[in-house]
Amino acid sequence: MNVPVKKSVAVTYCVYDSPELMSLEMARRTAADMAQAAASRGVARLALSGGNTPRRSLQLLASEDHPFRDQMPWDKLELYFVDERNVPPDDKESNYRMVKESLLDHVPLAPERVFRMEGELPAQEAAARYESTLRNHLRLEGAELPAFDMVTLGMGPDGHTASLFPHTQALHEWMGLCVPNHVPQKDTWRITLTAPVINRGRDVVFLIAGADKSEPLREILLGAYDPEKYPSQLIRPASGQLTLLLDRAAAAELPPIADGDAGRLEVSR
Repeated sequence: MNVPVKKSVAVTYCVYDSPELMSLEMARRTAADMAQAAASRGVARLALSGGNTPRRSLQLLASEDHPFRDQMPWDKLELYFVDERNVPPDDKESNYRMVKESLLDHVPLAPERVFRMEGELPAQEAAARYESTLRNHLRLEGAELPAFDMVTLGMGPDGHTASLFPHTQALHEWMGLCVPNHVPQKDTWRITLTAPVINRGRDVVFLIAGADKSEPLREILLGAYDPEKYPSQLIRPASGQLTLLLDRAAAAELPPIADGDAGRLEVSR
């Protein structure tokens, strides 16, 4: 196993009294990041995670009742995926389907600017095709990694993020961009970006809700370094900055702060 160099990262965590307020901040931050990227570089590249937690923030981005929709540079946006289940795109478990129903069906984003992982294919083939898509479209050379303007992440009660699950092979991958990952505890295959790719994101943001996340989150931030047990510990952005948006239940084991305030931790181990 090639063990990554552990580095210090400044963690900013913001706590909200409801998931709705947390989702509003995620939508606001996403719109602001994408607008800034489009203005600075002429293109805005967003890599999304799936699951249930981000659904509401995507709905807010698409809503005509909020300013975020008009702030998003839809004509300059490129949408990528952090991970995918090994299912067809219309399957109820598909991350793409969740994003499509919550966002894509309601906004003027051209289909050719959406780069989905082909979960209907065997995981090995889907991962290889996605890696080729990233290398070809982003014109990456050699060991060059993509630098998404924003990467959104979730976290499971087991400490996994993306489809980097405890004690699975993808935790050991430091060369590829996208890999298949067999998850024995779920008896399934997943497709996932690797930790080095996630860590190259210019703005890497976790969105975490629920009381079942509080204890693992404390261990991930304040406990011993053990990414085999808690894969979220692998997320150490190259920028040295990591942001967590949390509801009150998920933040219960962290140093307390007021609603909407920002707490800061220096994580180095």
